[in-house]
Amino acid sequence: MDPRGKVAILTGGARIGQTVATALARRGCSLALTYRRSRDAAESTAEAARRLGVRAETFRADARKEDEVSGVVDQTVRALGGLDILVNMASIYVRTPLDEMTGDDWSEAVDSDAKSALLFALKSAPHMKRAGAGRIINFSDWLPVSRRPRYPGYSLYYVAKAAVAGLTETLALELAPEILVNAIAPGPIIPAPDLTADEEAKVVAATPLRRWGGAEEIAKAILFLVETDFVTGECLRVDGGRHLY
Repeated sequence: MDPRGKVAILTGGARIGQTVATALARRGCSLALTYRRSRDAAESTAEAARRLGVRAETFRADARKEDEVSGVVDQTVRALGGLDILVNMASIYVRTPLDEMTGDDWSEAVDSDAKSALLFALKSAPHMKRAGAGRIINFSDWLPVSRRPRYPGYSLYYVAKAAVAGLTETLALELAPEILVNAIAPGPIIPAPDLTADEEAKVVAATPLRRWGGAEEIAKAILFLVETDFVTGECLRVDGGRHLY
């Protein structure tokens, strides 16, 4: 699919999402950017896209709530004239020790990562089917895709991202042939704000390519999955070979 002249929804557009949005805008793709708290980031990204000559709108929505997801999809179609691409980036990354975990913690993690992706896919797919083609790109993580629950305290994150990987495969089967569904499984892309210099160095040492990837590598992977016409049901690790160690 050529993204020029198409319309994309991006959920969770802060940090890496801003780079992804800019890459799509440069290819001539109009954007609907959703946010729950990061309004300033969404508005800034939309304005940057407009300067590149495409239309861009922002919508506030809680991606865990079906009625709000429906509203965003409907508003996108009305405002931008259609819907061709969905990039599900909304996610939370919270450490929750096992002995402190509650059922509410489970719901927060799984709903924020997996349920949100499902709801946006369900509401977007009919529009893509009617148009005859579509692309859905979810975000998992290199750890569950590699079957490596490496970090204690992140069980809920691991399970939620494993659910996204499974959802990607089932949606690819259910929505074929018109809609291709794939996932990105990032590794060391951007250091977390609270990471120490020593911790950053340890990540680099454990990554065969010996560096952090940078948000541009995610944008390149997404453009590939938008443009391909024969890849579906895949979880593409973008991790510099991190899974090999």
